[in-house]
Amino acid sequence: MVKILAFSGSARRDSYNQQLVKLAAKGAQEAGAKVTIINLADYPMPIFCQDIEQENGMPEHAEAFKNLLLTHHGLLIASPEYNSAYSPLLKNTLDWASRATSKDEVPLSAYKEKVACIMAASPRAMGGVRGLSSLRLLLSNMGVTVLPQQVTIERAYSSFSQGRLVEEDKSNQVMRLGRQLANILQRHLDE
Repeated sequence: MVKILAFSGSARRDSYNQQLVKLAAKGAQEAGAKVTIINLADYPMPIFCQDIEQENGMPEHAEAFKNLLLTHHGLLIASPEYNSAYSPLLKNTLDWASRATSKDEVPLSAYKEKVACIMAASPRAMGGVRGLSSLRLLLSNMGVTVLPQQVTIERAYSSFSQGRLVEEDKSNQVMRLGRQLANILQRHLDE
């Protein structure tokens, strides 16, 4: 069975991006995937520093997140846009999980053969599209195949109501993103 890990780069309560990734997860579930939805607020970790890593090893929550990556085939990621880039929380989390935890492990192994869909919700008129460009580059450089389709939600404060997107068309686009990821991963597993 296809397993997908879904999370956002926001730890804010009532985060629009967490709501967005949950909607995409619903689409993936409807396509038959098993989806694990997490909130990065539940995985607090220090800012990556090699001194911390050398003195204490990988922090407990970083290792738990990395283990989730290792046990899932695909990723649904929503990121808020911070000054035209993805969130620092997301970058730090991805950085910690990129590290090898044993001498024989290849760095970035948690990202090997992963396929991802990315999306963003923003209070701004561009909907987070600039942040997704840099996120796409980061994930690709880490070895993740990022599907070309993405969804952005502009003016998020008025686009969501009670955890749902107001516009049905946008809601369908987000769910289609999740279904598409599930279907592509299933085809890979069937090969």
